[in-house]
Amino acid sequence: MSTPDAATPRDARGGAAASDLLLARVVREESGRLVATLTRSFGSLDVAEEAVAEAVEEALRAWRGRGIPPKPGAWLTQAARHNALDRLRREKGLRDKLALVSREAVPQPDEGNEVDERLPLLFGCCHPALSPDAQLALTLRAVCGLTTAQIARATFSADAAVGQRIVRAKRKIGTAGIPLRIPEGPERAERLDIVLTIVSVMYSEAHLVAGRDAAADRDLADDAVWLARVIAHALPREPEAQGLLSLLLFHRARESARAVDGELVLLADQDRARWDAALLAEARAALERAARQRRPGRWQLHAAIAACHADAPTAAATDWLQVLTLYDMLLAYDRTPVVRLNRSVALARVDGPEPALAEVDALEEALARSHLWHAVRASLLRELGRDDDALAADLRALELTANEAERRLLAARTRTR
Repeated sequence: MSTPDAATPRDARGGAAASDLLLARVVREESGRLVATLTRSFGSLDVAEEAVAEAVEEALRAWRGRGIPPKPGAWLTQAARHNALDRLRREKGLRDKLALVSREAVPQPDEGNEVDERLPLLFGCCHPALSPDAQLALTLRAVCGLTTAQIARATFSADAAVGQRIVRAKRKIGTAGIPLRIPEGPERAERLDIVLTIVSVMYSEAHLVAGRDAAADRDLADDAVWLARVIAHALPREPEAQGLLSLLLFHRARESARAVDGELVLLADQDRARWDAALLAEARAALERAARQRRPGRWQLHAAIAACHADAPTAAATDWLQVLTLYDMLLAYDRTPVVRLNRSVALARVDGPEPALAEVDALEEALARSHLWHAVRASLLRELGRDDDALAADLRALELTANEAERRLLAARTRTR
């Protein structure tokens, strides 16, 4: 995770300052827990989140100037609590609350309950009363500790727009009395799916950034994987949490082969020797844990599809019939246009390009503004010998993508036709 936006000093080896690297780790491990703890103590997510954000900024300056404290997590905890108390002192209407919380013991970072405290906060940030954009922004801010500027960069938004989303979301949580708790019973499944979707969006936002090459935003991608691990560890009997963790690990394992020297390498062309064997093993173990519970769901099926690709020693050896079968099962849980588009790729490998193109064309109304729809359509048209139509589709895909690596890949297609 990145530390607050500021000029980063360099050590003698040219890397980021040791204090900044440590702060990045401490923020990831402690910020969500601190926000949750302070929200419970002070009764205000707004007070808690702002206090922690201010503490991180203070740490950035203090640790650079005076060195890393002996207990970094405790330092951040104390600073955040002092900030919250100072803010309450300035707000007349909260004086009674101040008298109460000032007598409470200061929470310490080594009490071993950080996972339990982060999860209620995450479920609160992903409450269905909030818009998807607000859910994502608030999760990145309160749970992951990103700054407004970092969230804006990660979500391709203006700083002011992100700030407004966060303010409105925190205000709605306060005025609507949205509880920071893990739901129970039937409500949990629906809310958990929202939480897992937000984590998946976080991971997706880290890739193919506008104006950039093929390299992912490693901080944001790692945050998403870390958060998926937190959820899976805290909710071991929720197979969908294991499924999402498995899916993200399969994707992360392929990262070094997906982006090589800034260029995008498609799955079929990747050097599979570059895939991370340890992450693949962890992904398979998570998927097996989910399968043992015999409660299938969309994230498990997405992960199972990723596993099919990971298990094939070469692209040509991919079991496309199994992939298509899994997509057919997935449609019972997820019929989004993107899932149907991905299914058409598997359909083409099993039944040929003609029925696959018919499926793709049926998605035109939903995906006409997606460069991926045009790129997939171009590939199918080319297989059918319709080269002029394929070139037109590739050119349209080129117009619709802002990522430089994708643009170079699509441009190369148009030059070779």
